[in-house]
Amino acid sequence: MPQPVSPPYEDERTSERISRYCRELLDRVHARGTAINYPSPDHMTLRSFSLGEVAEILRVSDSYLRQLSIDGLGPTPELGTAGRRSYTLRQINELRAYLASARPKDALKFWPRRREGEKQQIISVAAGPARTTTAFYLVQGLALQGFRVLAVDLDSNGSLSEMFGYCSSVMPVRSIYAAIRYDDEQASISTVIRPTHFDGLDLVPGSFELSRFEEESARRYVSEGSKYSDVSVRFVSALKEVEADYDVVVIAGAPECSFLTVGAFEAATGVLVTVHPKLAEIAPTALFLNLFSHFVSLIEKVRRPVNYDFIKFLVIRHDPRDVSEQETVALLRDSLGDDLLTATVWESDAIRVARLKERSLYELSAGAVGRSAYERAMESLNSVNAEVMDIMSEVWGRPPIYVSQVSRSTTAGKAKSQSRRLSK
Repeated sequence: MPQPVSPPYEDERTSERISRYCRELLDRVHARGTAINYPSPDHMTLRSFSLGEVAEILRVSDSYLRQLSIDGLGPTPELGTAGRRSYTLRQINELRAYLASARPKDALKFWPRRREGEKQQIISVAAGPARTTTAFYLVQGLALQGFRVLAVDLDSNGSLSEMFGYCSSVMPVRSIYAAIRYDDEQASISTVIRPTHFDGLDLVPGSFELSRFEEESARRYVSEGSKYSDVSVRFVSALKEVEADYDVVVIAGAPECSFLTVGAFEAATGVLVTVHPKLAEIAPTALFLNLFSHFVSLIEKVRRPVNYDFIKFLVIRHDPRDVSEQETVALLRDSLGDDLLTATVWESDAIRVARLKERSLYELSAGAVGRSAYERAMESLNSVNAEVMDIMSEVWGRPPIYVSQVSRSTTAGKAKSQSRRLSK
């Protein structure tokens, strides 16, 4: 008697069934000759910068840069309509190297990269509102100022990575999981570092693998009798492998309660905590600090001291005209003193519009979001980044220069905005 034939797929697991749906849908689309266009970092490019913008970035005069170009010194800019000159970020960095060599007394101004004996700065942008956006603008701002930067995305959804074109939900990307996993397949972090469209800025993407790592870490934690996890040691060792390649590492996106968070806190040399200036948001910030303290105490209990160069607080989404927010900022200032950054990130339609365009304001021209809104937002962002860079300079034993330079360039920019539009 013939055996009954099982219906197709009767024995498949749920995960296999879902995968089958995926394959069948994609096969049908392909069969109809329709291309599937996944977002790709290869399609992301960074605009060129006008001569006036480059002069402001390098803090030299327009006429000086124009004369360098005429004399054939430094990289050759692209000539556009009416002979207007523009430079790529790579060319700006080439200009930095040339100016540092030609003007050795100003070498630090033009070429701020870490010197021998200066330790790498590892900044953890801790859990808080807009932490991903904060990290996004910080790493891009640092790259524009000539630093070698590595961004590490610890979000299993890859929020920061998507801003650079790496979409883990539709394209396979490897995360720091590869460098800190517990089995024999552990690899060097250098195998997962990816370039971005910003010269001097690389990325360790975030992906679903990070959720798997959290699950594995939790199982080990329980099975070993709630002993301290060795994830922190793995995290520190992974970053140590590429210490010579970067001046600054910015870590972003770890959930508040996670083993990755502990690893980020131990690896960090400094911590940046974002705060929304609403009274209702102060309590969640305080509760996070309690959790932060607990995590650090876990590290200290195993006799690994945690000595940060700085813990700073940054006010974000700030409406300086709102009286209640002014009072909240004053409260924060009274409580935190100099550990609250002077600069704040203003509430800005320009930043929101840029996000909708899947770009940052650094990547867009003023016309893309409106000149007035663009200039206000850029003043705010540049002031925050300048303050962070001055903190780094202090750690390295250098004189602070960035805040004063941003202040001067902002004042000069208002006076010269019309003439810069005509820069050639």
